[in-house]
Amino acid sequence: MATNVLEYRGYITFVRYSAEDDCLYGKLEGIRSTILFDDSDAPIVDAFHGAVDEYLADCAAEGTEPEKPYKGAFNVRVSPELHRKAAIRAELDHTSLNRVTEQALAAYV
Repeated sequence: MATNVLEYRGYITFVRYSAEDDCLYGKLEGIRSTILFDDSDAPIVDAFHGAVDEYLADCAAEGTEPEKPYKGAFNVRVSPELHRKAAIRAELDHTSLNRVTEQALAAYV
């Protein structure tokens, strides 16, 4: 995995550098909420941990369930022709398009 990836309590970020602001920054990936942080007040790892902890505390205070990153469902857009071919092949192989996609992704990563 890339060295600019941090993980904490199930959440991840990609640490990036802003030349304009001369700082490291990131956001919580894999969730719809936009949770941003930077290293202006703390080292980037501490800022990331603080952002996750604050997000989880805010959810608890509001009585809402925190979003789970990468929950295992996503939409894939392909050409109609590829969709048709994959569906036919999956049926002939007695499997599902979900399983075909899962196997292709496993081979990719």
